[in-house]
Amino acid sequence: MLLLHLSGSSNPLGINYTTDKTPFAPYYILKDIFSVHYFFIFFAILIFFAPNYLGHPDNYIPANSDVTPEHIVPEWYFLPFYAILRSIPEKALGVLALLASIIVLFFLPFLHKSFLRTSMFKPVYRIVLLCFLALCVLLGYIGAKPIENPYLIIGQICTLLYFSFFIIVTFIDRVDYSLLSFFVYKKII
Repeated sequence: MLLLHLSGSSNPLGINYTTDKTPFAPYYILKDIFSVHYFFIFFAILIFFAPNYLGHPDNYIPANSDVTPEHIVPEWYFLPFYAILRSIPEKALGVLALLASIIVLFFLPFLHKSFLRTSMFKPVYRIVLLCFLALCVLLGYIGAKPIENPYLIIGQICTLLYFSFFIIVTFIDRVDYSLLSFFVYKKII
């Protein structure tokens, strides 16, 4: 919220301009209340009519202190981070990689400094972002699989690609600006 109040909200084109700014107070608050209202309706439908939809079937096995299940996995939203934790053989480095994979998400707004905040005019960034989303889905799939040889190697490669995305995103704007200026220059001539 502090960053929103310092820099202000952007428009769909992502271009910074100083004239005709919409105030935050009545417009964006009502828009956010409207969105939260629809989220709570969806959430209530999920809770009241399908409470077991996102649960794991192993949760219905009665607890037995003598038997440990062979393959315990966290919930689906923790699976990518669990895959990063498992992909590093050293325990301490795995925990550091797990913490770094979460903390680096908070630094993403500071890493991605660009004049255009949208990906509408940045084709290379759009492709890299879609690859990152596919990588997160693949990490979630690998996190649900047992620790065996093909899944372990794929998890290590995906972990390396996960962290390299945050390095690539800092330099991707230069590539997009050079492409954009090349095509704009070609169109003018």
